[in-house]
Order: sequence, then C-alpha cells, then structure tokens
Amino acid sequence: MLACVCAAALCAGAAVRLTAGYGRGLRRARLLFADTGVPDQALAGPLRGRWAAEARARAGRLGREWLCLPPAVVLAVLGESVLPLIAGALAVPLMRRRLRAGERKRARERRADGIVALCGTAAGELRAGLQPVQALLAASAATGGLAGAEAAVLAAARFGGDVPRALRQAAGESGADGLVGLAACWRVAVDGGAGLAAGLDRLEAALRAERDQREALRAQLAGAWSTVVLLALLPVAGLLLGSALGADPLRVLLHTPAGWGLLLVGGALESVGLWWAARIVRAGEAS
Repeated sequence: MLACVCAAALCAGAAVRLTAGYGRGLRRARLLFADTGVPDQALAGPLRGRWAAEARARAGRLGREWLCLPPAVVLAVLGESVLPLIAGALAVPLMRRRLRAGERKRARERRADGIVALCGTAAGELRAGLQPVQALLAASAATGGLAGAEAAVLAAARFGGDVPRALRQAAGESGADGLVGLAACWRVAVDGGAGLAAGLDRLEAALRAERDQREALRAQLAGAWSTVVLLALLPVAGLLLGSALGADPLRVLLHTPAGWGLLLVGGALESVGLWWAARIVRAGEAS
C-alpha cells in the first residue's frame, strides 16, 4: 500500500509540473502577442509541440533515474518492509550522478570525434580553394567540431584578432584538446608560411590513431567490466538461491537484528569491492 501511494504521488507531481510549465508558456505567449490578434489556437499549437518534446525529454531523464524504485518496491512488497524503499530512494541520486557522468563522457567523445572530422574536412576545403577561415567555418558547419566556438573564431578572423588564441580557448572544453594542435598548425601556417592542409592531415592522423588506441583498450577491458558486473549480481543470485531452497532470506535480512547487521556489513563490503574493482579497471583504461 505504501509503495502504491509513493508511486502515485510521484506520477502526480510530475504531471502537475509538466502541466504548469505548459500553462506558463501559454500565458507568456498571450502577453507577448496580446496586440497582434493571434488566436490562442495558433499559439497553443507550437507550444503544445514544444511542451510535448520537453515532456518526453523530462520523462526520459526521470525514467532513467527512477528505475531504482521498481525493484525496491518489489522487494518491499515481498519482504513486507520499508527498508528496500529507503535503499531505493538513496540509490536515486547515486544513479543520477552515474548517468550524468556517462552523458559527460559521451559528449566528450563526440566532441573529440568531431574535431577529428573537422581536421579532415578543413584540409579538403583548403585544397578545394577556400581561404583558411572559410574552410574552417565550413568544416565546422559540416561536422560541428568547433563546439560553439564558431562566433569567436569568425570574430577573431574578421577583426584581425588572434584566431589561434580563440581556438585554444575553445580547447578548454572537455574532449576538445585537439583544437590545441589545430591552433598550433594555424600559427605555423600564418607565421612560417607552411601548408595548413598538410598540417591538418598530420593532426587528423594523430588524433585518429589516439582514438583507435583508446577504443582498442576499451575493447580489451570489456572482459574486466563484465567481471565487475558479475560481482555486483552475485548477492542477488544468493538471495534467489536461498529463496529457492526455502530459507526465506528476505525475512531474515529485513526483520531480525542479526539480518540488519548482516545487511549493513554485506552492503558495505559489496560497495567497497565494487569501488575497488572499478578503480582498477579505470586505472588500466586511463593508462
């Protein structure tokens, strides 16, 4: 009963928040277009589409973060205890932190891949006869490799600014380290008269080789990560085996003082073991 009430409250809160956001958007549009004679139906159409897109995005984020609760609800119902619900609620911020770290890692890898593509495309545009600034901006528009630094680079080029400095500033973003090499190639081409296209080709080859090495190392460490996941699932397998043998481990763990102590010590050991195993794998990946 408690689990159903909690789930209903969460769903109702999410619905109220999304509906309130849609209402605020519609009221703001009415104020902005009050004197233009635009009907509410014309305003509600685009807002409804935007609201639906935002609702889908929020639901996706919410669903990924709150996937810890359904197993906790099942365990709470089977074990007739509130402890699994508490554990599930505590796991939500940890899962959110993990998901955000994964999103940042994927964004960093996408940015690095975009810079590799940027170097190759810019070299091709230079050989096609474009000027360096036009080639760089055309390549950025095609690949997204500058990661929002197009305005700064264009302003530096148009008003006689320092284009390599703008590129180095853009390299401060996570995963954009390759822009430092691009800035160096630009500086050498401007000051020394060397071919920028040839430098970009060599930079692309170096960045591509680094990416391939990183992917090969990740493939080699896939077995180690599988071992970590297997270690994490061993306690669940133990609980299922005990239930199959009729030992009723949930009652012992959730309703007896000895079970609480075992649950606390076992959870601490499991967390430390997973942290240590993940640390070893990440150390090998970082090397």
